[in-house]
Amino acid sequence: MTAQTFQISQISQGLATGFGNAQPGSSYGSPGSPYGSPGSPYGSYVYSYPHKTSYRPFTPVLPLEEVWAAEPKDHLFLYTHIPFCEMRCGYCNLFSQSRPDPSLVTGYLETLYRQAAAIGACLGPITVAEMAIGGGTPTFLSLPDLEKLFRIYRDIFQIKKSPLSIEASPGTVTAEKLAFLAEQGVTRLSLGVESFDSKSCKAIGRPQKASHVAAALQAIRDSGIPSLNIDLIYGSQSLERWSEDLSQALAWEPEDLYLYPLYVRPLTGLGRQNTSWDDHRLALYHLGRETVQKAGYEQLSMRHFKKRGQGDLQTPYRCDRDGMIGLGCGARSYTRQIHYASPYAVRQDHIAALLQKFKESSESDFQHVSHGYRLSHDDQQRRVVLLSLLQASGLDRNGFHRRFGVDVLMAFPLLQDFAQRSWLCVTDDHLVLTEEGMAFSDWIGPQLFSGSVTRLMEDYVWQ
Repeated sequence: MTAQTFQISQISQGLATGFGNAQPGSSYGSPGSPYGSPGSPYGSYVYSYPHKTSYRPFTPVLPLEEVWAAEPKDHLFLYTHIPFCEMRCGYCNLFSQSRPDPSLVTGYLETLYRQAAAIGACLGPITVAEMAIGGGTPTFLSLPDLEKLFRIYRDIFQIKKSPLSIEASPGTVTAEKLAFLAEQGVTRLSLGVESFDSKSCKAIGRPQKASHVAAALQAIRDSGIPSLNIDLIYGSQSLERWSEDLSQALAWEPEDLYLYPLYVRPLTGLGRQNTSWDDHRLALYHLGRETVQKAGYEQLSMRHFKKRGQGDLQTPYRCDRDGMIGLGCGARSYTRQIHYASPYAVRQDHIAALLQKFKESSESDFQHVSHGYRLSHDDQQRRVVLLSLLQASGLDRNGFHRRFGVDVLMAFPLLQDFAQRSWLCVTDDHLVLTEEGMAFSDWIGPQLFSGSVTRLMEDYVWQ
């Protein structure tokens, strides 16, 4: 199937489902079942499994020390969530609050320090193999606040150097902040450009001047931070405008490019407008992939393209095997069996209430897990399949058998259906998505959700 033969008018059916799942009666079937052909390649962006909307309260709460007692702690991922932005973009459903009062930011960082200290006391000695700071927009923080943030890493976790990625937006980047980040050893900065065209940005609820984008990119290149990622969004612009966005991004020779399809999600600015954006996302996807590949980039996933010859930072951390510690309200943490986070919210008033609760949390609160999901053996298998299959490197079939004692095709017969559709290449050693299968990643992913996770996501009340 090509962009030319695909029934583009059907793509809009996927928009109504927002972040989540196929709805009963939809043309592309229910997650976890191979019913029918997809009417849209856009079911859900699966960046982890299970999704936060499947989390529920633990009764009774779980002692953090016990949750981590049997877990390896010698190559962990440390994620810090900064839930503040200078504006709320029309497509955004992240846990973030725009234009917060400075006192809220100060209180949040103080609480973050207390939370890190409580976690450190429970977990004991750990080794952090990789770090990321996301949000929100971490570079919304002032320079003094960034200094407070990095003090946590030194004081609590004794981190001197670790591969570290941080997210930024053009309007929050300054030479002084970048110099500090480079001094702290930041190895990768991800800039949310979305589009170089001011009109395109305004159309998706992100007012932004092209001159600010260019200035931010130049400042990042001047800072000496070794790796630059540029995020772009496609879906609302013409093919010609998308081609120009790609050309302008490539002119900066970023080490990474992420090309995101536009999703209209519940309770976001676009979602409240009930707008069905252009139905040609698949055509834009093909244009984007072909353009960046010709420019010397290799595709690592549906969204991720890396400049050839750059290689990856080699760390012992593997997300399908190792744990993650999440700091901050809205941050996800996980061990092999327990995933947990504060409750999920999109509306500003609900986010404000959760931030207030976070600020009022005691040391005991931070030393217990109260909200999350316990992964069954089946869920653990699904997580490995999802996190591997949606990457260009694919799934190590022999490795899956060694870990779980069963062949992955026996555990998940649905994969044979993907192979029959020419979406999946199956060998004795690996399962790898074809080019067409990669284009349908956002439909394939939700099909592999368990029935229990699917029901919890469908029952989630958006707030």
